[in-house]
Amino acid sequence: MPSGFTGRRQELASLRADIDRAGLDTLAGRKAPRGRVLLIAGRPGSGRTALAEAFIAQVADRYPSGVLRAGLTTPDGEPVPVARAARDLLTALGVGAPPGADEDELTEALRAALAGRRALLLLDDADSAEQVDALVPDAPDCLVLVVSRGPLTGVPDVRPCTVGGLDGQAAIALLTQYAGPTRITVDPVAASTVVEECGAQPAVLALVGGWLAARPMASVSDAAARLRELSSEAGSEHSGRPLARALRLVHASLPARTARLLRLLALAPGGWADAHTASALAGCSVPSAQETLADFLAHGLLRPLPPEGAARTGARDVMPPRYQVPGCLMPGLTALLHEYERAAEVELARARMLERSVRLLHSAHLAAAPDGEAKEQQSAELPAALRFPDRAEAARWLRSRQPALLAAARLAAGDGGLDTLARRLLSALTHALAAHRGAGGAAPELYELHGLLLDVATRRDLPLERAAALLNLGDLDARAQRADAALARYRGALKAARVADDPYSIGRALESIGATYHELGDWDRAADWYRRALELRLTRRELADQARLYGRLGTVHACAGRWSEGLRGWRASAAARRRLGDQGGYARALAEVARVWEFAGRPHEALRTCQEALEHAREAGDARALAAVRLRLADALQRLGDQAAAELHRREAGRLLGPRNPRRVPATAEAVPEAEAEGAGEPVHRGKPDSTCETSSTPRQD
Repeated sequence: MPSGFTGRRQELASLRADIDRAGLDTLAGRKAPRGRVLLIAGRPGSGRTALAEAFIAQVADRYPSGVLRAGLTTPDGEPVPVARAARDLLTALGVGAPPGADEDELTEALRAALAGRRALLLLDDADSAEQVDALVPDAPDCLVLVVSRGPLTGVPDVRPCTVGGLDGQAAIALLTQYAGPTRITVDPVAASTVVEECGAQPAVLALVGGWLAARPMASVSDAAARLRELSSEAGSEHSGRPLARALRLVHASLPARTARLLRLLALAPGGWADAHTASALAGCSVPSAQETLADFLAHGLLRPLPPEGAARTGARDVMPPRYQVPGCLMPGLTALLHEYERAAEVELARARMLERSVRLLHSAHLAAAPDGEAKEQQSAELPAALRFPDRAEAARWLRSRQPALLAAARLAAGDGGLDTLARRLLSALTHALAAHRGAGGAAPELYELHGLLLDVATRRDLPLERAAALLNLGDLDARAQRADAALARYRGALKAARVADDPYSIGRALESIGATYHELGDWDRAADWYRRALELRLTRRELADQARLYGRLGTVHACAGRWSEGLRGWRASAAARRRLGDQGGYARALAEVARVWEFAGRPHEALRTCQEALEHAREAGDARALAAVRLRLADALQRLGDQAAAELHRREAGRLLGPRNPRRVPATAEAVPEAEAEGAGEPVHRGKPDSTCETSSTPRQD
C-alpha cells in the first residue's frame, strides 16, 4: 500500500521550530510550568494525522519516555470523555489507574505519572480546548501535539499550524503513488484538473488514485469528468464536498456485494474492523471478507492496525489482520448506508455482528476455563473458525480487540434498547475480561460495562436491571476501598430491588450494606443490616443463607466485644450447617465458637470446642476444613502454654494444604458466595473475608 504521506516540508519545519520557541512564561522570566502544546488544525481528510505522525517520526528520539496516543473523538463524531482518554494514556504508560476513579482523580494521576518525564503526547481529533487542557501535563519537558478542526483558543500559548490542501507538486506525487506514474505523466493537464476537483486534500487524492488503480483502462480525464458530474448532481447534502464526491465515485464503481460491505463498515464499532466483523456484517464467508478488506486497504479506504500475533487452528486464521476506517470517511459511509439500506437490514447486520462478538467472547472465556469434559463439550459446539487453540491466544485476541469490543458494548447499550443480544454481549464481555485478567485487573472495564447497564436501566425504567448494575458497581467500589461510594450504590440497589419486588436482590443489597459497615468497623450498623438480611432469609427458609448470616452476626458481635451474642450467632450458624448436612461447615462454625471463647477469656472452653470441631472435620473428610480447625486448635493450645502441641497441629495443617501457606487459611469458611448478577451476568466478588476480627487484649465479659 502507498505510504499516503508526501510534501508538507514547510509545515514540518514550522512545527520543529515551535518546539524551541520562547513561550510566554519564558519571556516573563519563569520556567514553563506545563508541557509545550503544538496544534495541527485542519478539516478531516486534509492529512492532519498523517502530518502529526510524520512529525513524531522526526522528533521521537528527543522524548525517551515514549510517544503516547489518545483519540479524543469517536468515529461517529462524539467527544471522548476526558476520564477515558486519561485512563488510556495511563495504560500506555504502564501505570495502573485506580478503578472507578473520576475525571479529576485520573487527570491528577496522569500528571503525577508524567512528572519528571520527557514524553510526547498525541491528542488526535480534539473536540474542545477544555478536553485538551485537562490532559496537558505539568511537566515542561513533555510535548503535547494536538490535532483538531480549528484553533483551540482556550489553551494558552498555542500557535496553530493550519493545513489545507497540498501544494501542486506534492498533490500530483500523492496521486501518482496510488494510480501509478504512466497515466499521470501522459496527461498532466487532466491530473491537475483532478487535483483541483479534489481540493488537493490527501484523503480525496488517495480515493481517486485508488479508483484509477482498480481501472487500468480508465484515463485521468475520466476521473476528472466523473468528479465534475458528481459535483453537479442534486439531492445530496454532501455532493459539493470533495471527500464525499470521491467516496461516492469509489462506491458507485464497486460490484454490488463489495459496495454493500463498504457501506456496512459504518456499523463497525469504533471504526475497527477485521474479517470476522466484516463477515458478520455482510453475511459472507470470512475468507471472502478478508479479501475484500485487503482491496479496500489498497485503495485508501482503510488503515492497517498493528498485528497482535497470529494463531492458527487447522488452516484458518483465528486472528485475522485488523483495520480501521479513517474517521474522515465515516460520515460519508453513514450517509450511503442510510441511503441504500433499509432500516431492517441495518438492524439485522448489526445483530449478526453483535452475535459474532458474543460467540467469540464465549470462546475466549472457555479458553480460560479449567480443562474438563464440560469445557470440551462446549468447545465442540463452536465452529472451528471461532475456537482458540489455547488460553494465551484467546488472551491476545481479547487484548487486541478490547477497544472495538468496548465500543460495541457502548453502541449496543446506547441506542436505548436493552434487548437480549445487548445483555448477552455485556455478559460475555464481562465474563471474558474477568476470566483472563481477574476481577481486579479488569475493574476499570467492568466499571464501564456495569455503568452502561445502569444508564440503560435508568433510562428505560427497569428496576431489576438497575438493582443488578448498582450491586455490581457497589462490589467494585467495595473492592477498591471506596466505602462511601459502595454504600450509596447498595442503598440505591435496595431501593430498586424493592420496587422490582425481587427477594434475591433485596437480600444481596441488605447483606452488602452490612458487609460494608463490617469493613468500616461500624459493628452496630453491620449487625443491624445483617439482622435485616437474616429476617428475609428466615421468612424464605433459605437455610444456607441463614447459616452464613448467623456467622456474620456472630463475627460483628465478637468484634464489638459482645461475647454472649457472638457465641449465640456462631452456635446458630453451626446448627444450621448441621441441619444442612454440611459436616465441614459445621466444624468450621464450631471453630469460630471456640475463637469467641478465646476472646472472652475462656481458653478451656475454647480448647474443648476445638476438639469437638476436629472430630467433625475428620468425619467430613474435608481437608481445608480440617486444616482450618487445626490452626484454630493450635491457637487455643498456644494460649494455654502448650507450644509443642500447637506447633504439631500447625505442621499437620501445612501438610493438609500442601504447598499453600497454612496461615492463609481463612479464619472461617463463611464467605459471600459468588452469585450471578442480573443483567450483565457478572459474578459478585466482594473481596471481604468473613473472619472474626482481632480484638483488644482485655476481653469484656457479658
